[in-house]
Amino acid sequence: MIPEIGHLALIIALVASLIQCVLPMWGAHTNQTQLMQVARPTAYTQLFFVIIAFVALMTSFINKDFSVINVVQNSNADLPTIYRICATWGSHEGSILLWGLMLALWSSAVARFSKHLTLPILARTLGVLGFISFGTILFTLITSNPFLRMIPAASNGTDLNPLLQDPGMIIHPPMLYMGYVGTSVVFSLAIAALLSGKLDTAWARWSRPWITVAWCFLTIGIALGSGWAYYELGWGGWWFWDPVENASFMPWLLGTALIHSLAVTEKRGGFKMWTALLAILTFSMSLLGTFLVRSGVITSVHAFATDPERGIFILIFLAILIGGSLTLFSIRAPKAVAGEEFDLVSKDSMLLTNNILLLVAAAAVLLGTLYPLILEALGLGKLSVGKPYFDAVFVPLMTPALFLMGVGPITRWRSAKPIDLVTQLRWALGATVVSAVFTPFVLRSWTPGIGFGLFLAIWITTASLVNLFNRIKSHPANAISALRAQSASYYGMLIAHIGVAVFIFGVTMVNGFEEEKDLRMSAGTSNSLAGYDFVLNNIQQVQGENYVAAQATITVTKDNQFVTVMKPEKRKYFSSQMLMTEAAIHTSFTGDLYISMAEAISNTEWGVKIQFKPFINWIWGGAFLIALGGFFAVMDKKYRFKKNKSL
Repeated sequence: MIPEIGHLALIIALVASLIQCVLPMWGAHTNQTQLMQVARPTAYTQLFFVIIAFVALMTSFINKDFSVINVVQNSNADLPTIYRICATWGSHEGSILLWGLMLALWSSAVARFSKHLTLPILARTLGVLGFISFGTILFTLITSNPFLRMIPAASNGTDLNPLLQDPGMIIHPPMLYMGYVGTSVVFSLAIAALLSGKLDTAWARWSRPWITVAWCFLTIGIALGSGWAYYELGWGGWWFWDPVENASFMPWLLGTALIHSLAVTEKRGGFKMWTALLAILTFSMSLLGTFLVRSGVITSVHAFATDPERGIFILIFLAILIGGSLTLFSIRAPKAVAGEEFDLVSKDSMLLTNNILLLVAAAAVLLGTLYPLILEALGLGKLSVGKPYFDAVFVPLMTPALFLMGVGPITRWRSAKPIDLVTQLRWALGATVVSAVFTPFVLRSWTPGIGFGLFLAIWITTASLVNLFNRIKSHPANAISALRAQSASYYGMLIAHIGVAVFIFGVTMVNGFEEEKDLRMSAGTSNSLAGYDFVLNNIQQVQGENYVAAQATITVTKDNQFVTVMKPEKRKYFSSQMLMTEAAIHTSFTGDLYISMAEAISNTEWGVKIQFKPFINWIWGGAFLIALGGFFAVMDKKYRFKKNKSL
């Protein structure tokens, strides 16, 4: 009866979400307090029953209940328990249920941590979230029901996609979905503010921590997905401009713009409608990403839905939600009060420029992702848009935005003197130029790309340190007191910007200095790469819980000193008969040794690919620093305040 309990719980959650949507919204419209007060308990009720449904599905996987179609299609008796748990969200149906769970969690968080909001604003916000939940759960029940039975029950299941049988799948999807779905909160707050006509600084102050937390989770989710592709797919790359990667990257770019735009609205009262528009677009990109991944219109290692009925449902829901919100925005925008004027050289103008660049960059990624699909849909042939397009378009757009990261924090609000900026940053710029020109020669070689990447990384770092030094110098007390006086949001910005610099440094070093060899190796053969010597000792057959593998044992030395033993594998899974490459990676501070096995050439000889990836882990280290900066910013005490009468 566990699947039936889960199914019933999901139906009750659907009813709760409908009540959460209709009654509080109507109460806010008619100023009926009792109806508005329904918002909080229905949000908690919805969460309770969605949790029951999710636990019921997970229990079905753990118990190997092969009378449930979803369990049969995504698990089998030999699958390790941890991957049976992961299989809960490893299918299309389970991932949509996970989406609904995350949405219910965010709704309940708003209900719990919103005592400073007036009741009408809270009712409208939770009402919008209720509508989104209603659409999600309805989609699950109609097109993606994970609790459907098969009679008679199967004796065994097929298998979970071997690509997903990885520890990274335990945390990557939940983190990514927390980010995706979290953008719905600031979207709902924006719609509530537009409906009430109170799009003010208090709204921005309340919205900013919500989008920042969602953005942090999205950053972590993207980084984990990149890392998973790096070690699991056996190719050794960290970003492929895959359509599904783009689907998560677009809301991240717009979320970054939104965070900076909210800063202007909060501190200066400017960019109000621009900020509201960004809130709508950020969540719209999250929904569009769902459509791309779940509709079957794209092919990717991350996408596994092929039912057009699902795509039509999501497309209609997308049109209603995005179309309705943009219509509301177009009605309210002419009535908005403009903020204070500002000069061309000011923090305001630099943040606006940053926002425009991020928006155009997101549009460029969207164009590169959708254009081939549009051509194919119109019968105009197939076109592949890959890395060359994205590199040629994206890098020039982001370069000025990255340069402004060094200048913006030092610039004054409203108006700044260019000579003051030059005076403050001259030493940072000089040190950056010298370092960018000469450092590559020390590392082995110089190219314009390496020099340019190092310039941006060093520029952001030195400018950030100059900004911190100026703050310490201007403080009347000692340096320790000056450091303590800085806000958590300032340190969050500093950490995030340094994280960007670390990320750029890692990308530059990998692209500029990576080395690789494709080899034919048999027992006893040796080769060398990047100063390391590799000896293939043997290749033996090993057996896992649900696969058999050819495993190579390779000894690595450097300057005749032992470094490590690496054991790459070529796996064949029992149920699916799918071949998978399991790379062996030796990680150090300065880079990764990466070995993967190709196909067998003969009974004794195998194809082996050896790569050296200098400083590649700095890419993910930088991403986690960026997320850490966001979490630091949310801890700022200004976000912990009592009820604000302006809302």
